[in-house]
Amino acid sequence: MKENNKLNTVYFENSSMKGLYETMQNWQQENLKRLLSISIQNDNGIFCCIALTNPTEVVIVNGHDGNTGGALVKYGRLYVNL
Repeated sequence: MKENNKLNTVYFENSSMKGLYETMQNWQQENLKRLLSISIQNDNGIFCCIALTNPTEVVIVNGHDGNTGGALVKYGRLYVNL
């Protein structure tokens, strides 16, 4: 898997809609990320997509870790401490 970072926009293009779909599916499987929002446009005969991905880091600043009373911080997925 590629290095995680805070960037969450991705650009895809392909000459067919089916090819664009397959490119996007392959990217999701390779990077283990979901696409939260996509916009597809036709640009001079090429299907182009700008997508927003799920964030790679989420910080909850008002939670408690149960031991030190500090902020609950998790990376990669959102965890809710109930």
